[in-house]
Amino acid sequence: MNIHTLIGEATAYDKKEQLEVKRPKSWLKSVSAFANGEGGTLVFGISDDDQVVGLADAESDAERISEEIKTKLDPVPTVNLEFKEVDGKKLVLLHVFKGQETPYYYIGDKQRLAFVRIGNESVVADRLKLKELVLRGAGRTYDSIPSPYKFEDMSFSRLKSVHYKRLGMSFNDSDFESWGIIDDDGKLTNAGALLADDSPIRHSRIFCTRWNGLDMTSGLGEAQDDAELEGSVVGQLQDAVAFVRNNSHKRWWKEAEYREELPDYPERAVTEVICNAIIHRDYLEFGSEIHIDMYDDRMEVYSPGGMFSGKLIQQMNPLAVPSKRRNPLLADFFNRLKLMERRGSGMKKIIGAYKRFEGIKGYRAPKFRSDATEFHVTLWNLNYDESAIGEISPTEIPLIIQEYKGKDKDLFVKEFVKDTPQFAKEFVKASRKIYKLISQNPHISAAQIAESIGLSPRQVQKYMKRLQDLDKIVRVGGRKTGEWKIIDEEYEGFFDRI
Repeated sequence: MNIHTLIGEATAYDKKEQLEVKRPKSWLKSVSAFANGEGGTLVFGISDDDQVVGLADAESDAERISEEIKTKLDPVPTVNLEFKEVDGKKLVLLHVFKGQETPYYYIGDKQRLAFVRIGNESVVADRLKLKELVLRGAGRTYDSIPSPYKFEDMSFSRLKSVHYKRLGMSFNDSDFESWGIIDDDGKLTNAGALLADDSPIRHSRIFCTRWNGLDMTSGLGEAQDDAELEGSVVGQLQDAVAFVRNNSHKRWWKEAEYREELPDYPERAVTEVICNAIIHRDYLEFGSEIHIDMYDDRMEVYSPGGMFSGKLIQQMNPLAVPSKRRNPLLADFFNRLKLMERRGSGMKKIIGAYKRFEGIKGYRAPKFRSDATEFHVTLWNLNYDESAIGEISPTEIPLIIQEYKGKDKDLFVKEFVKDTPQFAKEFVKASRKIYKLISQNPHISAAQIAESIGLSPRQVQKYMKRLQDLDKIVRVGGRKTGEWKIIDEEYEGFFDRI
C-alpha cells in the first residue's frame, strides 16, 4: 500500500503501529513539530514497513488522541481526526495544521519542550529555533524587529547609490519607512541595520578565502587570497562577487563571428548563491558568518541556518523548492533593487546557469546540502579537468586542449586561450579596498586611504597610479577640490550585468 494515497498532499508524516497510551510523548512530539512547522499527518495503524495492521478500537483511540492533545500541548493546535478503512482494517489519521501561535509545547514528564521537524525526525527545538518560533508566533521576523541602534547614527550612501543605478531614481527619505528600514515609530529595524554603510551587526560579515590546492590542509602553502567583508549587505554582495571574479579565470576560443567564453564559474550562479546566502541566513545565530572558500576544483559557500521549513535540501528536488523566506524584508529589498526575484527561483537560476555548459568534459552540476543549522552550496570549476592535455605555446600564447561537446552534442576539441593573473595578490586586495573607500567618499585622499587600509602613503600612491594607468580610476577636478571616480567596468558595471 502507498502511504501517499492515505495522507494526500501532506509532505510530512509519521507512522505508528498502535497508539502508545503509556508513552504519549512518542507521538505528541510529532504533533508539536508539525504545528511548529508546515503541518503534517500521523497515521495510526500502519507499521514502519507500510503494512496495514489496523487498530483494535479506532474510535476509542481517537478519543484518547484528542484528549491527550488538549491536556499535554500548549497552546492547543488545530487538528482534524479522520477514520480510514483499508482491507477491513481501521486506521486513524491525525492531520495537524501549521500553527500561527508558535511555539507549541509538549508538557509532560515534568518537561515543557517544543519540537521541530528536521528531515523526517521530530527533535527538540534548540534555543535559536525557539527564538525563531517565538518571533513567528508574534507575527514578526528577525529583520523586522527594532534593532538596539539609532537610525540617526547610520548612513545609507551605498544603498542610495545602488538604488539610483538600478532604478534610475533617487532614494527619498520617505522610502526609509516604506522599505521597512525604520518602523512606524521611527526606530531602526534589524534589516535597516544590515543595509547601513557601516553595519553594526558584526556577525553579518562574509569571509572569503582562495585556498591553494583542493582543501584547507593540502600542505601547498597558505591561502592565496582572503578578504573579510563587512558593512552594508548590498555592498557585501558586490564585493563578494568581485572577490570570486578576481580569483577566477576565463578560457575562450574564437568562432567565425564572435568569441565564446568559458568561465571558471558562471557569474549568474555565483551572484545567486551569495545573494541567497545573505537573504536566507539565520541572523539569530551569533558568532557564525557566511564563508566563501575557493579551491582549485570548486567553490563552497556556507551560510548559518538550515532550510527555514526544517527540511533537508538533499532530500528534495532543488528545482521544485517552495519559497520560504526567513528574512522577508531583506528579500523584498533585493527584489526592489532587481537583484533577485521575490519568488524562490534562486536554485533554478543556479542550476540553469551551469546547464548551458553541461557538454564540457567532467561537467558537474551544483550541489546543495543542509542540516538543522547549516546550508552548503558547492559550485564546480568548469575549467578544472585533470585529464585535459597539457599547455602548449606554439605562438607564445598559452593554450589548453580540452574536449568539449557543442550544442549538437558532437564531441570536438577546442584550444582555449588561458587567462593569466593580471595583478599580484597584494595589488588585487589593495585595489578592492581602494574601490570601496572611493565609493564611500569620492573626495578621499591617498593619505586617508593609507591610514584606513594600513599601508604607507607611498605604497597607496603607487597602487593608485597603476589604477590610473590601467584606466580603472580617474581624478576629476583639481587636487584640492576634485574627486575620484571609478571607471573599472568590471567593478562599476556589476549591478548592470546582473
